[in-house]
Amino acid sequence: MRKKKTMLQKLLKGFLYVFSGFVALFLILAIYLYCVAIDYPPKPKDISSEQLQRSELSPGFYTIKNNWFRKSKSGLYELYVEGQPFERGVINGKLTKEQVVKQEDYFTSQIVKMVPSKFYRSFLKYFVAWFNRDLSKNVTEEYKEEIYGISQSASDKYKYIGSNYQRIFNYHGAHDIGHALQGMALVGCTSFGTWDARSQDGTMIIGRNFDFYVNDDFARDKIVAFYNPAQGYKFMTVTWGGFIGAVSGMNEQGLSITINAAKSTLPTGAATPVSLVAREILQYAKNVNEALQIAKKRKMFVSESLLIGSANDKKAVVIEKTPTTYDVYDPNSNYIVCTNHFQGNSLVHTKENIEQMNNSASFYRYNHLMDLLKNNGKNTVQKTIDILRDTKGLNNANIGIGNEKSINQFVAHHSIVFEPQKLKVWVSTSPWQLGEFVCYDLKKVFALKGMKKDQEIIDSNLTIPPDTFLNTRIYKNFVAYRNIVQRVNDDKKIDPDSLIINNPQYYNAYIVAGDYSFKLKQFNKALGYYQHALTKVIATKEEEASVKQKITKCNKKLGV
Repeated sequence: MRKKKTMLQKLLKGFLYVFSGFVALFLILAIYLYCVAIDYPPKPKDISSEQLQRSELSPGFYTIKNNWFRKSKSGLYELYVEGQPFERGVINGKLTKEQVVKQEDYFTSQIVKMVPSKFYRSFLKYFVAWFNRDLSKNVTEEYKEEIYGISQSASDKYKYIGSNYQRIFNYHGAHDIGHALQGMALVGCTSFGTWDARSQDGTMIIGRNFDFYVNDDFARDKIVAFYNPAQGYKFMTVTWGGFIGAVSGMNEQGLSITINAAKSTLPTGAATPVSLVAREILQYAKNVNEALQIAKKRKMFVSESLLIGSANDKKAVVIEKTPTTYDVYDPNSNYIVCTNHFQGNSLVHTKENIEQMNNSASFYRYNHLMDLLKNNGKNTVQKTIDILRDTKGLNNANIGIGNEKSINQFVAHHSIVFEPQKLKVWVSTSPWQLGEFVCYDLKKVFALKGMKKDQEIIDSNLTIPPDTFLNTRIYKNFVAYRNIVQRVNDDKKIDPDSLIINNPQYYNAYIVAGDYSFKLKQFNKALGYYQHALTKVIATKEEEASVKQKITKCNKKLGV
C-alpha cells in the first residue's frame, strides 16, 4: 500500500513538474508577445506641427500652410505636402483624415471577413507584432517619423489591433505579406516600357497595372500625391490614405519606379517593406545606378521586381531582389517587359522562379504582352493604355473576363503611364483602368506656389478618353457576374447558371457554380460545372489541380 502511495506521489510530482514547465513556458511566451507588442514610436525633435490645423477653403478643399488636398473633377484625390518628415506626416494625416480612417475601415473589414472571431483578431496583434519584430530596425528614422505623423489622425476604434502608430506602420508591409503568403492569391501586376525606335517620338514610355486588390471600396479613393520633401527630390506617387510608401511613381529627375511581385518563400519575419524601398529610390535616386545602390543596402523579406525608368540613362531596367540576393535585368534593347517572374541571369534559373514560370499566369501574360507590343508597331501613350486595358489572351483568344492570364484582370487599384523624359504621367480613373487617363505635367505641378480652390492641375488637352468597352454588353454582363459572385460570398441564393450566362468563357464562373451546387449537395450538377471548367483556360496549375480534386470528391459522393 505504501509502495503504491509512493509511486502515486512520484507520478503526481512528475506531472506537477511538467505542468509547471508548461505554465512557465506559456508565461514566458505571453510576456515576450506582450513586450514585442508594446508601441515604440520615434521621438521627433520638433513636434510643433502637431498644433497645425487645416482650413477648408471650399467644400472638400483643405489647406495647411502651402500644403493642400482636394478631390478633382476626375474623381481622383490630389495631395501636395512638403517639409520635414514628421511635419509631412502630420500635415498629410490632417489633410486626408477622412481617407486615413476610411481606408483602415476598408482594410479591417476584409480582415473581419477572413478572421470572424473577435478573440482571434485581438490575438492577431500579438502575432503581427512578433512577425514584425524586426520591422522597425529595417525602416529609416525619416519614414518612421513620417508614419508617426500620419498616425496622429488614425482612428482609435482599432486599438484592439494595436496602437495607431503600430497599425499604420504595419500596414506598410501588407503588400509584401499578401504576396508572400501562398494561401493568398499572387495576383499578377504587369509593366513594360519602350524607347528610341520602339516609341513613335523616340522618347521613353512606361506603363503598368497595379493589381493589388483588397476590395472595391479600398480602390475607390485613390490619391495622386505630390511630395516636396526637405531632403531629396520632389516626386509623385499614386497612393491611399495613411500610406507613405510607393508602388508607382516618378520624381523630378525623370526616374520612375513600379513594383511587381515575384515568387517568394514564406518569411519568418519582416524586414523592409518593398514600398518603402521604392519610396526611398524615388526620393533619393536620379539614375539607375543610384537606385541600385539603395535597393542593395535594404534587406527585404519578399522577392520583388522593381522596374526603373531613367530619363538620365535613357533606358529602363529591372532590379530583381530576393531576401538574400539581387540581380539587374538590362534588356540591352529599346523595350522592356515585366510580369511576375525574374529574367536576370542569376535568378532566372532558381527553383522558385522556374515554379513561378511553369505554374502561374506570369509567363503566359509575358508572352501575350510581347505579342501585343510586336503587333502594335511604334508605341504611343494611347497604345500603352490600350495594352493595359486588354482583356484577351494569347492570339486574341477569349479567355473570360477577369482571367489572371489577361493584362487587364479587373482588379487593378490603379493603372499608370509615365513619360520620364517629358516629366508627364497619366493616371487611370474608375472603374479600374477603363475610365479616363488624366495627365499631370510634373514641371508645372512642382512650379506651383500654393493652390487656388478652382485651379486645375490636370492637362485636359492630353486626357485619354474612357474605354469604349464600358458601353458593351460584355462589360454589363461582367458587372452582373461580379454581383452574383458577391451574393454567393454573402451566402445568398442564386441561380448558378446565371454565372455561366454572364461570363461563359471564364473558368472561375464554373468553379463558383460548382462550389455552390456542391454545398447544396447537388453533386451531379457540381460535377458538370467542374468538368466544364477544365475545358477553359485556367490561370494557374494550382487551380487546375484543385478542380480535379473537386471532381474526385463529386465522384465519391456519387459512388463512381
